[in-house]
Amino acid sequence: MQKPSGLPEELAKLDRTLVMGVLNVTPDSFSDGGKFNSAQIAIDYSRQMVDDGADIVDIGGESTKPGAQRISVEQELDRVIPVITQLAKDGIVISVDTMRAQVAKEAVQAGAKLINDVSGGKADPDMFSFLTTNSLPYIMMHWRGFSTEMMHLTDYEDVLLDVCDELQNQVNVAVSAGVELSRIALDPGIGFAKTVEQNWPILAGVADLQDLGLPLLIGVSRKKFLGELLTKNGEARDVSQREAATVAVTTLLAAQSVWAVRVHDVKSSSDAIKVVHRIQQEQSNG
Repeated sequence: MQKPSGLPEELAKLDRTLVMGVLNVTPDSFSDGGKFNSAQIAIDYSRQMVDDGADIVDIGGESTKPGAQRISVEQELDRVIPVITQLAKDGIVISVDTMRAQVAKEAVQAGAKLINDVSGGKADPDMFSFLTTNSLPYIMMHWRGFSTEMMHLTDYEDVLLDVCDELQNQVNVAVSAGVELSRIALDPGIGFAKTVEQNWPILAGVADLQDLGLPLLIGVSRKKFLGELLTKNGEARDVSQREAATVAVTTLLAAQSVWAVRVHDVKSSSDAIKVVHRIQQEQSNG
């Protein structure tokens, strides 16, 4: 299994798909906006996710749902730094979900161990230069534009090949800026600048993404394309009722040895990964 360098030792030694639990410290995220706006509620929920099997807690202070407006750096810092500081003291492995170098820097100082940048370094020209000052894993997502414009940026000749090419080009930019290739993990950006139908070829083409030679993190949890698949009487399945579909994708990704999945309901995906891993162990012993 491909893994980024710089992981904490307890994660680096694992040979199964990791579970990244989502914590949106925001009032407007698509699935759980407003639920964890209080620092203490966010901290308690993060501890519960770890009890449920999360290997990493991904903390974000800025919504990236379609149409979301950007917030100030100060707002983002105020939302995430107190939570990261406390959870790091608890020994929980934290990923900071941010497009801003300054937020990444202060999050790392507070104890974050991974940087998850949904813009892949395109939103902030200082991100790659900041990355050269540390050796932490960096998750680079496929990105074409901010939330207010991304759903107007869905023109592809071949969505899977184009996503692979655009990710490879951005990896080259990062490496040219001095970021070690071994630290980079890739995220194809399910739902970001993709129509509902464009997400399916990407999930069907995980092997092509793996051919890029870098670890993969994939997040499909509760997303719109799953709700649209499960339409009944002309209405998409409610966001709160998409967990079985999410776990189905987790299971398929774990069977393909994807490095990590990013999910809201940690327990169900963690259980699925344990089953897949146990079967894989039996197959390797046979």
